[in-house]
Amino acid sequence: MPTPTPPRMLLVLSENWTLTGDRADLPTAVRWAREAEDAGFDAVMVSEHIVLGPDAGAAGVMGNPRDYALPGNQDPYTPWPNSLLLLASIASVTSRLRLAAAAVLAPLRHPLLLARELGTLDLLSEGRLVVQPTVSWSRDEYAALGVPFGKRGRLLDEHLQVWAKAWGPSPISHDGEHYPFEDVYFEPKAYRPDGPRLWFGGQGMHGPLLRRLVQYGHGFHPLGRPTPEDVRQLGDAMTGAGRDIADLEMIGGTQAVFPDDHSPADLGNALSSIPEQMELGFTTFCIKPNQFIDDPNGVGTFCRDVMRRVERTTA
Repeated sequence: MPTPTPPRMLLVLSENWTLTGDRADLPTAVRWAREAEDAGFDAVMVSEHIVLGPDAGAAGVMGNPRDYALPGNQDPYTPWPNSLLLLASIASVTSRLRLAAAAVLAPLRHPLLLARELGTLDLLSEGRLVVQPTVSWSRDEYAALGVPFGKRGRLLDEHLQVWAKAWGPSPISHDGEHYPFEDVYFEPKAYRPDGPRLWFGGQGMHGPLLRRLVQYGHGFHPLGRPTPEDVRQLGDAMTGAGRDIADLEMIGGTQAVFPDDHSPADLGNALSSIPEQMELGFTTFCIKPNQFIDDPNGVGTFCRDVMRRVERTTA
């Protein structure tokens, strides 16, 4: 029987402002990333918004401020610094840590501009960049930037087409509905010949997600736990396209259960689901430190504790 692959741990660096007095203390976040690498973590993740509007909290602000920000549950004053600039700073002080740019709101930029930013960061980090592009959920954010909310899915699909061309030989042309151009030279390329690794995720295995995973995906990062039917559907679609679902990195998570709206969650309980998720094929697991500690100077110790516990739990 082959030896199981040890789980890879990913430190979520977004939404940790309860550790820093609700301020976007970016130098501290960079330090946390370096401490995570020293502790043996595989990756860090930073998500983004460009602006928030009233619809950010339309469903009611989260009870415990340590919880994840979800559509419609967050204070519009929540800090969302530029994720790619923050990851570039992290790249400069780390050597092994993968840099996951999650929830990159591709439709809010031009694909050539975004490909330039992503490719440059991938080169700076020597291939450590992972990108999870998405369409997101905030109508207010799209309205502020003058982008049609109803076209966001088609805009993302065209981004993916342009990026694939950008990583290939110059000159490139694109005869698309939204971003047509002819004979442009895109240099330099990304670190890999086929560009940064791409993850896709969402809530439920809907058609566009399945199509993007099969055509472009290197990883599947669902929102919540996918159903067995979701996984079967993905496996069948991958096989039908001549790909193997085993080639997709499967990204799981840790579920923090808060005793009340004022206290952190129990770390042991959150990590206890990892062995079960590994049996389903998941290999990489996200954890957000402020869900479990309140000391900004304790993240390095927290990361070492996580690695020790995970090693014991999955041995």
